[in-house]
Amino acid sequence: MNDSHSILTALVPVIVLLGFGVVAAIGSRALRLSPIVGYLALGAALSATGADLLKNGEAVATLAELGVVFLLFDIGLHFSLAHVREQARDIFGFGPLQVVFGTLVLALPAYVFFDLSPVAALLVGATLSLSSTAVVARLISERHQQNCPVGLTATAILIFQDVAAIFLLIVAGALGSGEAMLPAMGFALLKATAAFAVAMLLARLVVRPLFNLVARTRNDELFTAMALLVALGAGWLTGSIGLSLTLGAFLGGMIIAETPYRAVIQAEIKPFRGLLLGFFFISVGLSLDTALLLREWPSVIGIAVAIFLLKGISNAAASLIFKWSVPGSTQLALLLAQGSEFALVILSLPPVRERVGAENSAVLIAAVALTLAATPTVAEAGRSLAGRMRLVKRADAAAASVQAEMQPRGGAAPVFISGMNRVGRDIADALNEFKIDYAAIEADERLLREAIADGYTVGYGNIADPKAWEPMDMHARQIVVLTDPDLEIAQDLRSIARERYPNLLPIALARDDAVAAAFESIGIQAVVAPPSASGRNAAIAVLRALKVDSAALDAYIQRHTLRATAPAAVAGLA
Repeated sequence: MNDSHSILTALVPVIVLLGFGVVAAIGSRALRLSPIVGYLALGAALSATGADLLKNGEAVATLAELGVVFLLFDIGLHFSLAHVREQARDIFGFGPLQVVFGTLVLALPAYVFFDLSPVAALLVGATLSLSSTAVVARLISERHQQNCPVGLTATAILIFQDVAAIFLLIVAGALGSGEAMLPAMGFALLKATAAFAVAMLLARLVVRPLFNLVARTRNDELFTAMALLVALGAGWLTGSIGLSLTLGAFLGGMIIAETPYRAVIQAEIKPFRGLLLGFFFISVGLSLDTALLLREWPSVIGIAVAIFLLKGISNAAASLIFKWSVPGSTQLALLLAQGSEFALVILSLPPVRERVGAENSAVLIAAVALTLAATPTVAEAGRSLAGRMRLVKRADAAAASVQAEMQPRGGAAPVFISGMNRVGRDIADALNEFKIDYAAIEADERLLREAIADGYTVGYGNIADPKAWEPMDMHARQIVVLTDPDLEIAQDLRSIARERYPNLLPIALARDDAVAAAFESIGIQAVVAPPSASGRNAAIAVLRALKVDSAALDAYIQRHTLRATAPAAVAGLA
C-alpha cells in the first residue's frame, strides 16, 4: 500500500501539469505564439500561486531532463554527414562567425551591467548568441523558404548553433565540477571527439544491422523501442564517462541519421519529444521568481530589446562579411535575432545560476522568452524591410520596365513563371538548383514584396494581359508556367498565344484532376498541384520538359523526397 501511495503522490504533479500544459498549448496557438512561451507563462503563473508542484516531484524533474535529452536526439537526426558536406560553408564558416560576433557584442553589456566575471559574461554572451531552432524552423516552413537562400543559410547556422549549445552544456558542467576551466574544457573536448568517433563506428557496425533486423519484423513498436534504446543508451554512456546526457543523445541521433530509417524514427519519437520538452519549459517557469519579475519588468523588456538590437547588428555584420546583400543581411539578421530555447536550458543550470546570480538568471530567462514571443513580428518586419530595400535598389538602377527586370545576362531565361505562390517558389528553387535561368511575374503586391525580399527574380505583371507579352520577351522563352491560372481566361488567350508564340510550351497548375483535364482539352499541359501544396511535381514536370539529364533528375527527386520526410528540427514544438 505504501508503494501504491507513493506512486499516486508522484503522479499528482505530472497529471496537473499535463492538464494545464494542454490548456497553455491551445491558448498559445490561439494567440499565434510559440507553445514554449505558453509553457513558461504557465510555470510562472503556477509558481506565483505558491503551489509547489515540484515538491517531492522527482518524476516531473526527471521528465523535464528527458525533454532536453530528446531535443538533442532529434537535432542529431538532422545532422547526417551528407547534410554537413552539402552545407559545409555555412555550417562551419557562417555559423561560427555569427556565434563569435554575437558572443562578443552580448558579453560586454553582461560584464558591465550585471557585474559578472569575464568567464561568466562570456558564457552569458555565448548563450544569448544562440537563436531558436524551434521558432525559426516554424517561420521558415510557414513562409515556404526551405529552399531559398535565407532559409537554407538560417538552417545551416542553426545546425552549428545546436552543436555549439552542446559545447556550452559541457562548459557549464565544468563550471559546476570545481575544476580549472581550460583543462576541464580541453579534456571534455577530447572525450567528446572520441565519443563522436565511436558513434560513427557503431552506426556502421551495430546500429544499421540492428535496424535492418527490426525492419524485417515490420513491427512499429520495435522501431519505437529501438529509438528509445539508442537515445537513452547513448545518453547514459556519455554521462557515465563524465560528459553530458545531452551529448550522448545528440550522438545517438547522428548514428540513426546515417541509416535509411531516420524519417521513421523521427516520427516515432516526435510525441515523446514534444511532451517531455513541455515538462521542461513548465519546470523552467516554475523556477522563476515571479515577484522579482514583476518588480524588474522594465529590465526584462529592456534586455529583450537589447538582444534583438545587438544580435541584429552582429548577425548583419556576419552576413555582409559573407558577401550577402544589405537587404538579404537585414532579413537574415532579424530572423535569427531572438534568444534560444537552449538559453532557457543553460541559464537554468545550478552552476550557471551560481556564477551569473539567481536574480540575473531569472531576468535573462524572462527576456529570452519575450524574444521568442516577439520573433514572428520582428522577423516579418525584417522581411518587409528587405523587400522595400530591393525595390528601391531596383528603381535606382532604372529597372522600372518588366523587360529590364526580367532580362538575364546572355539572353532571355528559358522558363517564365507566372505567379510566385508556394508552387512558383518551388519551381524557381528547382531551376536554381540546376542553374537554369528563369524569370517571374506576380500581380499580388504582398506576394511580390515577399518574393523580392527572399531573393527571387520577379517583377510586377499579369500574364492575362496580352499587351505585356512582348515586353516580357515571351518569343524567346521555351516554357511558361501558370501557377494559379484561370481556365476561362486561358481558353480566351490560348489561340492568340499559339499564333504569336508557336514554340512556347504552356504548363498550367490545376487544383484537381478535373481541372487538369479541362486544361489538357485546350492544348495546355497540366500538372495537379494546388497553390497551397508543394510544387515538387510541377518542378519535375518543368525539368523534364527542359530535357534535364535523367540521372541528375532522379537524384533531385530522391534528395527532395528525403527532405520532405524529415521536417526541420523541433519545428513541431513551435
